[in-house]
Amino acid sequence: MSSQKFATLRYTALRLGIFVVCFALVWALAYFHVIPLGVGSSNAVWLLLLAIVISAPLSFVLLRKQRDAMSEQIVAKVDRQKARIAANARQEDGLL
Repeated sequence: MSSQKFATLRYTALRLGIFVVCFALVWALAYFHVIPLGVGSSNAVWLLLLAIVISAPLSFVLLRKQRDAMSEQIVAKVDRQKARIAANARQEDGLL
């Protein structure tokens, strides 16, 4: 149960971690002039966009298991809410 309890938090933290690692890697490559630094003052924006483009597919592939666990957690919460709403509607309509 505890592994399902924090599935969304774990997925978000891992996704952020992958982005930070990608940003550090892109920054190091730009620092050592392996990749271009950008045009003018666009260095930070260039590095952020490149890190996002690299981290998105990595997250999609590497975090499949965590994404599935998060999805199960969200579906369970939505199902409980739907059941509560249906129960309240039946009670209001007097169809107990």
